[in-house]
Amino acid sequence: MPNQGIDVQWFISVILLIIGSYLLGSIPSAYLAGKWIRGIDLREYGSGTVSGSMVWEHVAKWAVVPVGLFDIFKGFLPTWMTLRFGLGESAAVMVGLAAVIGHNWPIYLNFHGGRGLSPFLGNLLALFPLGCFIMLLSLGIGCLLTFAPLPLITILLMPVFANIFNGPNAILGLSLGMLLITVGKRLEANRRPLPKDPEERKKVIFLRIFYDRDIPDQKEWIRREPTNQKSVPQHKEP
Repeated sequence: MPNQGIDVQWFISVILLIIGSYLLGSIPSAYLAGKWIRGIDLREYGSGTVSGSMVWEHVAKWAVVPVGLFDIFKGFLPTWMTLRFGLGESAAVMVGLAAVIGHNWPIYLNFHGGRGLSPFLGNLLALFPLGCFIMLLSLGIGCLLTFAPLPLITILLMPVFANIFNGPNAILGLSLGMLLITVGKRLEANRRPLPKDPEERKKVIFLRIFYDRDIPDQKEWIRREPTNQKSVPQHKEP
């Protein structure tokens, strides 16, 4: 009977942390930066994602720093708290990924969010700090080379890095979860419709999964504005 009580207490604690983590992850710092600094709805610009990269492109380059730090914090705090409370690494992974899901599908913006890499960095910072550095390095190299698949490859290889550098076994679950969330979000693309033509649909699906966009030209994709976007729906104020 005592063991059952402990299990119930653990379960309730984890569920509460998952809910809190999702709600924290849902706070759309990039969207707020767009509204407060430029008075724009970031969902109608560039890729349509509520992300630091769109803040850099359409709001203000300096704003990427507070937005990025807050989004990393969203993933770090609940993951760290779970470990701090002694609930275990597996629980920390579930709680941490809840923040990523909140960032990608925020309840405050009708589930129209970002890509989750910043809160994922926060997850890694709490569980495997060296992995956070590796992921940042991958993002930097990917931007310099304009090679969008590199972060996806790094997520896939993160368990290998954890094994090499004595990271926790839970990184396997974290990486697999993040990989599924990332691919799912890229395909869902904030409910942006796929082309009706079967061949065009295949091309767009490929571009979404590996390059996180619907067209081959990356610069044209991220620089789009409401006047030249045909496929991005208008949004009501949350």
